[in-house]
Amino acid sequence: MKRQGLGLLRALLVLLGVAALCHLSLHRHRQRTGKEGQVLHRSKRGWVWNQFFVIEEYTGPDPVLVGRLHSDVDSGTGYIKYILSGEGAGTIFVIDDKTGNIHATKTLDREEQAQYTLTAQAVDRDTNKPLEPPSEFIVKVQDINDNPPEFLHGPYYARVPEMSNVGTSVMQVTATDADDPTYGNSARLVYSILQGQPYFSVEPQTGIIRTALPNMDREARQEYDVVIQAKDMGGHMGGLSGTTEVKITLTDVNDNPPKFTESVYPMSVSEDKVPGEEVGRLKAKDPDLGDNGLVNYRLIDGDGLSMFELSTDSETREAVIKLKKMVDYETKRMYTLKVEGSNPHIDPQFIAWGPYKDEATIKISVKDADEPPVFVAPSYTFEVEENAPEGTPVGRVHAKDTDVANNPVRYMIPRYTDVEQFFSVNAEDGMITTTRPLDREAQLWHNISVSATEIGHHQDTKVRVNIKVKDVNDNSPEFATNNEVLMCETVSPGKPNNGQIDGMCTTKRLKLIAPFPTDSTASIYVLRKGFSRLTQDVYYLPIEINDNGFPALSSTNTLTIRVCSCDSKDTILSCNVEPYVLPAGLSTGALIAILACIVILLAIVVLFVALRRQKKEPLIVFEEEDIRENIITYDDEGGGEEDTEAFDIATLQNPDGANGFLPRKDIKPELQYPLRPGMGPTAANSVDVDDFIKSRIAEADSDPTAPPYDSIQIYGYEGRGSLAGSLSSLESVTTESDLDYDYLQSWGPRFKKLADLYGTKDCSIDDADDGEDS
Repeated sequence: MKRQGLGLLRALLVLLGVAALCHLSLHRHRQRTGKEGQVLHRSKRGWVWNQFFVIEEYTGPDPVLVGRLHSDVDSGTGYIKYILSGEGAGTIFVIDDKTGNIHATKTLDREEQAQYTLTAQAVDRDTNKPLEPPSEFIVKVQDINDNPPEFLHGPYYARVPEMSNVGTSVMQVTATDADDPTYGNSARLVYSILQGQPYFSVEPQTGIIRTALPNMDREARQEYDVVIQAKDMGGHMGGLSGTTEVKITLTDVNDNPPKFTESVYPMSVSEDKVPGEEVGRLKAKDPDLGDNGLVNYRLIDGDGLSMFELSTDSETREAVIKLKKMVDYETKRMYTLKVEGSNPHIDPQFIAWGPYKDEATIKISVKDADEPPVFVAPSYTFEVEENAPEGTPVGRVHAKDTDVANNPVRYMIPRYTDVEQFFSVNAEDGMITTTRPLDREAQLWHNISVSATEIGHHQDTKVRVNIKVKDVNDNSPEFATNNEVLMCETVSPGKPNNGQIDGMCTTKRLKLIAPFPTDSTASIYVLRKGFSRLTQDVYYLPIEINDNGFPALSSTNTLTIRVCSCDSKDTILSCNVEPYVLPAGLSTGALIAILACIVILLAIVVLFVALRRQKKEPLIVFEEEDIRENIITYDDEGGGEEDTEAFDIATLQNPDGANGFLPRKDIKPELQYPLRPGMGPTAANSVDVDDFIKSRIAEADSDPTAPPYDSIQIYGYEGRGSLAGSLSSLESVTTESDLDYDYLQSWGPRFKKLADLYGTKDCSIDDADDGEDS
């Protein structure tokens, strides 16, 4: 029925548009013909013109007739052609080029486009020449109520304090309608509440949600789901509507005081608990949230205020009762406390609902525990004389059992407090005695501990005992410092010496005056002059030292007085043993002289070392190797005496080429012996090698500075049939010599060969002589 009503309405509007066109065409025709007999003139504009309307959402089977265009030059012969251009021309709007009827071929939506601007023109059908200028006209899309209201930002969330007054604004919701607000009531909205009554209401025209009930309590109900409807057509029947959800939460206010769940809280504590230990907990409930639900606790009354203390657990918000002092079952067995819990943050709006606090009573009972004994004093201090015999009483400690049973107590000294076991304690009465004589000079104070334990129990208590050893006069006096003093040999009589000692003495030359009472020192005075360290450099002075103790003790000590050389200012320069005081400094000249002496000594040492190294050069200058016991054999055999190209015989005759004397390279002779007769230099042109060799052997045998070994010199060239014979010096054993080589036997295996050659010579000769004699 609704769709049919819309179709009839559209048909009616189309007919109205056609009638308007016909009326306008007839009116213009009358204007054109005028009165009878008058000459009629054609007007410049001959369009049949009007504004057209099209209803949106038309869904009929045929295109909708929008209107008709007609020109007064159109005589109906068909030579005029109508052309349509502009928005939607040819697609949405079409025109009959003969009749000028305009139709809408598609369903129009005003919410998409509210109007269209078109241009119409009449042209000659054959030539397409314009018969009239083009003219614009508008086709408006007429609105119908086809869009329901919409809440673009839903769902909504709102908060309002609990206990708010009636009419308190919660929030405003707004819906939109896409229909034309200027045409009819299609876009006129009215708000209503579908869900959420009777707690909330909404204003019909504005959409403001307000509270409708007083004293809405968050603790009873915190959240509300409200449904708001927006309806167009002014809320009348047939209008379209839209809905949205609003979730309203009541926020908390401090409208509830704290409340303890119990009026009396029983607790208990053992008497062996130490201060700081927890006794119990309690909590006052407050249904409010956050700061509104905070509860502060404090103790306001009771006989246990000095024994217990209260604190608040930051996490659980509980009141924690702790032990402040140790309790004693035997002294008091029950304590009472009164605690108060209150809100620190109070809302002035609800202050009349107070008071925002509550009170409760705590009863704490003390439980008996097996406690260790208790000493009557926190510590003990005793005195005992040194050297007191074993078993001397020092003092008594006393402990008692505070329990109801009052068990007997036993005492002992822990060994780690008296490692050397100077003291012992009576296990029953606590009397401390010495176990050996004590020495004050070795240890003045003895700090020990005494332990008390109940019989049949393991708990014990310790107490500190400080024992001071009293001094007695048991040490003879003696010198406190070095018992040697220095004295200038030029000291004048009656003048004190350089040192002070403890004691008194008198001699012929020195006098020790009475000691000073403040520091127990005495001065030594010279009785006469005339001291000389050359005559006597040391004096030994016996001194008797007495103390003022009871009984008085004394001792004799020897004071050594050393006579020294001093300058005019009595500054000690030197003593006969070693300088006791050195001069203050040395002059520059003295330092230079000392340095010069050091340099000279270093030069002498270096020269001495160089000479020692020079002495250690080998005997043969061309041979670096020690040839003792080393016989170097060359397997070459020369060509005899005729071969004079390989060796110069003059070298064998006179190696030095000067005086015929072959110097030793291993030792520097201390005495120079003259050459023997017949051992002069050999002529250079002589070739008597045998005589040359013999002379050298004789010279070596008679030289007392020669080392105890022979130098074997091998001459690599030995001619054939030489008259010189063997050139070895081994034959020198036949040479008579007054040297004794028996000591070579003790030189070790390296000298065994020489020992056999030289050391047994005399023995062999002696044996031969004995044989001949026999």
